[in-house]
Amino acid sequence: MISARSLQAGEPPLSQPSRKATRKPTNVSLPADLLDRAKQLDVNISRASERGLREEVREAEARVWAAQHAGFIAELNARIEHDGLPLDEHRMF
Repeated sequence: MISARSLQAGEPPLSQPSRKATRKPTNVSLPADLLDRAKQLDVNISRASERGLREEVREAEARVWAAQHAGFIAELNARIEHDGLPLDEHRMF
């Protein structure tokens, strides 16, 4: 799980690939029919898995961020509801 502390320590979020990403062999279980179809179509299983996992991590990081900042977002929304948007009177649309 990503934390504010790890971000402050300069660790990149997991959803951003590093330039010198080290690859690590991993065992995964996949449905046999899906694996067969992927092999027939010459799909690179590792790269496809990486893309899917990267998206899952990105979504999980977004959920964590939203949970960590829920109080601030609620306060900001309440303030806007009460006072309107800053500089709203200057909008041209």
